[in-house]
Amino acid sequence: MSSARAAPLLVAMMFAGSLALWVGVPVAWLWVGSRIVENHSMSTAIGAMMAGMVASEGVVLALLGRLGRLHAEIEERRGIPERETTALELVLVSSAVVAVAGFFVWFFGFSGSSPIPLNIGY
Repeated sequence: MSSARAAPLLVAMMFAGSLALWVGVPVAWLWVGSRIVENHSMSTAIGAMMAGMVASEGVVLALLGRLGRLHAEIEERRGIPERETTALELVLVSSAVVAVAGFFVWFFGFSGSSPIPLNIGY
């Protein structure tokens, strides 16, 4: 594959990995914790979730770092000057914005929660 086509593919992979970092891994470990708590205590489930999430986030971050280095190498080979911010930094920030916006849409639009507590004290 040519480096001109590989760079955008790496950015897309970094974006997907970043969304997995912010959304996929936490949701997956919440699901695992919900299965553990059915047969064990809450503290066992929380402990397993925390340990699993830290390990999973470490793996995803290592993979994202590798993709970021590959992207920088491709840009260097193509003669593109080094920038102040890397593609990985831009992808991480933009995917965090997408994840937070998605959370707000879900929380206020679909979860049944209200931004202002109603019927307090009744």
